[in-house]
Amino acid sequence: MNVRDKRIVIFGGTSGIGLATTSMLSEMNAKHIYSISRNPEKSLLSNSNIELVKMDVLDESKLVSFFEKIGRYDILINAATGGERAIGPFMKMDLEGYRNSFKKLWGYTNSVRYGLQNLSKNGCVVLVSGSPARKCKPGQIALASVGGAVEAFSKSIASEIMPIRINVVSPGIIDTPMVPLEGSEREEFYKKVTKENLIPRAGKAEEVAQAILFAIQNDFITGTTIDVDGGWLNS
Repeated sequence: MNVRDKRIVIFGGTSGIGLATTSMLSEMNAKHIYSISRNPEKSLLSNSNIELVKMDVLDESKLVSFFEKIGRYDILINAATGGERAIGPFMKMDLEGYRNSFKKLWGYTNSVRYGLQNLSKNGCVVLVSGSPARKCKPGQIALASVGGAVEAFSKSIASEIMPIRINVVSPGIIDTPMVPLEGSEREEFYKKVTKENLIPRAGKAEEVAQAILFAIQNDFITGTTIDVDGGWLNS
């Protein structure tokens, strides 16, 4: 699919991976991009083909109204994190925190359920999971559970929604604003958590965005997962 002159909806589009994807799509002359987040006022996006939208993907009534308002469109991307993430050993984890980690999954399923109704039959959906889904490190059980569910959802629904395509991009450790550390402390953190990877550095949001663009542009893939992990799975 050529993104030129296409109408695109992207959740989580004002920060990190979503922001990088929004910027790239804008530069590729997409006709109109709805860049959605809970706090779009913090965004510096100002391109004429980008419309910032304030919305929580867990608010189903607002989702329904939004999709009814925009009408037909071509591409649906959800890179929203869902907010809360429980980290640590499962047996010591607060179960409410574990359950809340699944808000990402519910946000994704909401956007697909309500977003498919006006999505072009030649359109596509791209979701974002994460490497822990298939290679979980200590303390990542919640991330692994949610990411695994996202990947299973995408693969399972692909035959149900054809000819619309749906794929998942699975990032490894990526340098994004989700990590609040700064300066040398931030550098040391990323150096430590990626030292065992085949490519021992944190990835860039733009590198993940390139994979999202591939999933959009390649019309011969659906129901699959594209890894952008610096060799995490093979380390």
